[in-house]
Amino acid sequence: MFSDLRPLPLDPLWAIQNAHRDDPRPHKLNLGIGIYRDAHGHTPVLSAVQHAERHLADAAPSKVYRPLSGNADFTAAMTRLLLGDHPPTLDRAVTVQTVGGTGALRTLADLIASAHPDATVWTSNPGYANHHPLMRAAGLLTAEYPWQDDGTGHTDLRPILEALGHAQPGDILLVQGCCHNPTGIDLSEESWHALAQHCQGRGLIPLVDMAYQGLGQGLAEDAQGLRIMTRHLGTVLIAASCSKNMGLYCERTGTATVLVPQPSEKAVVLSVLEGIARRTYSMPPEHGAAIAAALLHDPEPWHQELDTMRDRIRTIREALGHALRDAGAPHALLSTEHHQGMFSLLPLTPHQMDTLREQHAIYGTREGRINIAGIPDDAVTPLAQALVAVYGREVVGR
Repeated sequence: MFSDLRPLPLDPLWAIQNAHRDDPRPHKLNLGIGIYRDAHGHTPVLSAVQHAERHLADAAPSKVYRPLSGNADFTAAMTRLLLGDHPPTLDRAVTVQTVGGTGALRTLADLIASAHPDATVWTSNPGYANHHPLMRAAGLLTAEYPWQDDGTGHTDLRPILEALGHAQPGDILLVQGCCHNPTGIDLSEESWHALAQHCQGRGLIPLVDMAYQGLGQGLAEDAQGLRIMTRHLGTVLIAASCSKNMGLYCERTGTATVLVPQPSEKAVVLSVLEGIARRTYSMPPEHGAAIAAALLHDPEPWHQELDTMRDRIRTIREALGHALRDAGAPHALLSTEHHQGMFSLLPLTPHQMDTLREQHAIYGTREGRINIAGIPDDAVTPLAQALVAVYGREVVGR
């Protein structure tokens, strides 16, 4: 049966993980995978999560099977977190629990394939490495639009709209809602309005990937672009994750939301989403959803810890910017200070990223992505010096 089967190449991100694990150098630094670390390089379990887990353990609820759509308290609360307290929008929303944000993307890809198998999914370039494989695994075609800085720290909308001029009615615009992975460059409010109007005019359906809500400007602020889309358009798809903003990485907790033009369409969409769940994983795991539901029901302790995480990411960006200037960094390296969220894309070639790993024990992707949220305090200066050494020294104004 398996005689003609050939092994697939290891996923590049997990290859980085393995190489870092096997590196004996004590000063090694893993900036590949997207996880939050504190000042000492640890990824703590949030106190709010620990409190929720203790409560769940004491209550000892039954482990009986849950509905195909998941934990109803969790999905209702996540829908409000994403869409805000806007009844006309909430009334059009169908939300199911998924196996993380990745599971949400695949669930929505299968929904698209069921409803419109000829649709092309347009994704950003550069973009999240798993977007193309997830969409293609559902049998969908993919295409790309450019994602680049307009010189002000925001994304340049003009080339995006130019590329999307080739999209057909019914095509899907997969766009990250905030804290763009891998660039850290986001759309301005004005650009979100223009992009929504473009989708409306050309009959495109947005699929908004909300993997990092709360890690940029704030929970409501980071949902601004998504909410602009929902006000302009009748149909919007949303993939959301609790991995980053709640630290529930291995619990695989997420949601897939579909906004329909008319509430009467919700029942059909829900039945299809539940059918997709049934034939893939049957039902999503309960534990992470129960934790998240508790955090969303009593949000203040979680909000305080999320604020701390967001402030630390911002502080690390500022510290890295200062360290780069002190090291005489070229202007191209200084843009990381103005990015949003966990990631930045360095202006380094794959060969330079290899050099960064081989000579300085600093691990990022070969495309140049580094996890800003994973930099311990004591690694800021060595990282800045290594980046300048690898890129090439060019003194900037102090």
